[in-house]
Amino acid sequence: MCKQVMNKKVLFVLILLFFAMGNLFSTVQIESPDGSLVFKLGTDKNGTLLYSIRYRGQVVVKESPVVLFTSPLGELGKRVDILGWNLSSKDEHHEFFLGKNRYIDDVYNEAIVEVSSKLKEDGVYFYYLHIRVYNEGCAFRIELPFHSNVKRLDIVREETHFRVVDVEKAYILKIGGFESAYEGNYEILEPGKIDEDVIICLPVLFKTNHDIWIAVTEADLFDYSNMFITRKNNEFVSTLAPLRRNNKHCAEISLPYLLPWRVFFIGDEPGRFIESDMIVNLSRGLGIENPGWIKPGKVAWPWWSGRVVDRKDVKGGVNTETMLHYIDFASESGLEYLLIDAGWYGEPDDPGEDITRTIPEFDIKRIVKYANSKNVGILLWVNWGCVERQMKDAFPLYEKWGVKGVKIDYMNAADQDIVNFYWKVAKEAAKFHLVVDFHGAYKPTGLRRAYPNVLTREGVLGLEYCKWSKRCNPDHDVMIPYIRMLAGPMDYTPGAFNVVNNESEFKPRFTYPSALGTRAHQLAMYVVYESPLQMVVDHPDSYLGQPGFEFIKKVPTVWDETKFIKGRVGEYIVIARKKGDNWYLGGMTNW
Repeated sequence: MCKQVMNKKVLFVLILLFFAMGNLFSTVQIESPDGSLVFKLGTDKNGTLLYSIRYRGQVVVKESPVVLFTSPLGELGKRVDILGWNLSSKDEHHEFFLGKNRYIDDVYNEAIVEVSSKLKEDGVYFYYLHIRVYNEGCAFRIELPFHSNVKRLDIVREETHFRVVDVEKAYILKIGGFESAYEGNYEILEPGKIDEDVIICLPVLFKTNHDIWIAVTEADLFDYSNMFITRKNNEFVSTLAPLRRNNKHCAEISLPYLLPWRVFFIGDEPGRFIESDMIVNLSRGLGIENPGWIKPGKVAWPWWSGRVVDRKDVKGGVNTETMLHYIDFASESGLEYLLIDAGWYGEPDDPGEDITRTIPEFDIKRIVKYANSKNVGILLWVNWGCVERQMKDAFPLYEKWGVKGVKIDYMNAADQDIVNFYWKVAKEAAKFHLVVDFHGAYKPTGLRRAYPNVLTREGVLGLEYCKWSKRCNPDHDVMIPYIRMLAGPMDYTPGAFNVVNNESEFKPRFTYPSALGTRAHQLAMYVVYESPLQMVVDHPDSYLGQPGFEFIKKVPTVWDETKFIKGRVGEYIVIARKKGDNWYLGGMTNW
């Protein structure tokens, strides 16, 4: 017995000595289950941590550095040794009843790689890279373990490079600054024509000269800032949204800590990325014990049409009688919700308003009571600043009133504090059985797996832009499902029945607005666009007795299965989605 213990001790010492020799393994290589994708991790001669990706034998992302600049530890990712790794394979399956596929396969090969990074001052910091390789893509993330001398760590910046090989076209959404609603038209540019230091939103889509497509985004964003990319020195590099309260840092974290996943979709057909549940699979699990109360559905939305009522006995506007009229419409049409937008409690732009009171013209108790009698749920629009101040008082009050959810707007930011606000809202809203729709929002990153009461979010240029511009048009409409929708649901707000299919004849207006394209184009959005909460934007009289409205009544908002049929980015798209025994087919074209 003593001899066995002695042998184990000797073996343990030998292992320690072996690892202490440094730079023992030059590369780690992980394949996808079908062998088509290979992710490789290694170091260069200077000890910089590098990754690369091959697809069907061809390099699609060449050796790219992964460096984290921190205080007080310094640069992590330089002067690195790869010490060892654990490999595993997973073939798991779970149910997600509020998505595009009810039964989700989570099949991948994984490596957890231990590395050591020599610090500028003294000593070595040991940390890990988690790598997962799926058939449709791959992802990696950094794990920062406990450190005896460092409890808090400031992330100064992150420089993850994306050296995509032979890019022919980049499909990008540029923004002027990190404080944005992340709504815009995508541009198709050659890499050399993208200005350096321009901030590019994720997801971003690349097409190579070899007809290979790569989309880049992130998943499981928690207590960290959103990642964007910029073009620097003729390559793409990550940039994090800085803290607005301290723009010298991008995040302030406590060890141990897991950074978000950096995610790649890779394949020959970008439409196939739409079928994937990789973002959900990479995100943390359910944070709600009994989510059965969460109800998806379609929503009457008086704001888009200008809250008009084509009846002499109802004035229209932000008042009780108008809302009762729209409740009747929602009930008769089988819509699950009515969204009461800005104005019901006071000035929408003022974050100091009291969201526990209503304006005199608005009897919220009467409205909710009437809605409940008609089996229609009430959703309330609220300014995020008011929610931040009054969440603890407002959410239980809304449940007491009988309200079913909130639409939270105007965040227009993507730093760590706003990310934490999203998680706090999701958790607090779930306590009081409230569903959530985020507007003025950054892209989805998988929050809905933990809190499926977050049914949808904006972060997309949607139909509201028809009220003041021509930017929401068929060319734009067939771009966003291939790019923005890869991140998750998008509240584009479809359903306009007053349409203009000649751009020269289109006139934007706030009341009785119209949309560009055709009615069939609008109807197809209910199949093509993923959103468990889908708006029905036009006023009641525009729908009643009109061709196509029966389809809106019947079309589901969550699905059992999703299939991409055919399409070209920015030209056309055809998607089939299944619910129960029925398949729904949606096809859209550009102009």
